[in-house]
Amino acid sequence: MTDQIIYEHPLNERIRTFLRLEHLFRQVEHFLPQDEPWGSRAAISALLDIITIFSRAELKTELLKELERHNANLGKIRRQKGVDMQALGEVLDSLERTATQLYKLNGQFGKRLRENDFLSGIAQRSSIPGGTCNFDLPLYHAWLRQPHEARERDVQNWMSDLEPIRNAIALLLSLTRSSADSTPAIAHHGVYQQALDPNAPAQLVRIGVEVLSPFFPEISGNKHRFNVRFLEMTTMERAMQTNEDVPFSLTCCII
Repeated sequence: MTDQIIYEHPLNERIRTFLRLEHLFRQVEHFLPQDEPWGSRAAISALLDIITIFSRAELKTELLKELERHNANLGKIRRQKGVDMQALGEVLDSLERTATQLYKLNGQFGKRLRENDFLSGIAQRSSIPGGTCNFDLPLYHAWLRQPHEARERDVQNWMSDLEPIRNAIALLLSLTRSSADSTPAIAHHGVYQQALDPNAPAQLVRIGVEVLSPFFPEISGNKHRFNVRFLEMTTMERAMQTNEDVPFSLTCCII
């Protein structure tokens, strides 16, 4: 199969939040092992964004509801013929363990981190362009010059509070993405539209495009329908919709 770029579009606010948090957790994971202070800066920036999302969303309630929904839906297929009972049992056990970890968390997610003076000082200055310069935050400047092992240990300590949330999001998004197989589709004259069954709400649309394709998709949608427009790739001027027929792979994740 030709290598593809996968473009994802959430069809509800819950999945939108999960995808953003997944992106930020990956950013921390990527930059934290880097020795240079710039890697630590990027990891801290992502961590502060995670904390901000936690302060705005009823994340614990949303995660538990989603885990319970998946557990109920998967439990219904136990008696269906052809079901791999061992694989199903492992998934159900993972859902139960993940929910148990979340129930053990007291209070609002990220509360200890929001009350951390060191992190909150950086967060306050981060809203100003260039506001985390050395002269603005001498404590941060001093911390960034500590040995990499010390910086990494601090960030891992802060991230430990968030591990149950990260595990829950990873499990839920994995189940969502694997809930359907991709099918070939064509955007005629660069446009594709599809209606959705509101009684079986889709959670996520995934569009696969060849890596070397000169086009990229712009996706919009909700639980009723979604639209895809393919635009010509450019970084020098406003992207324009193509008039060509564009082949792509489509996955509507319904679970």
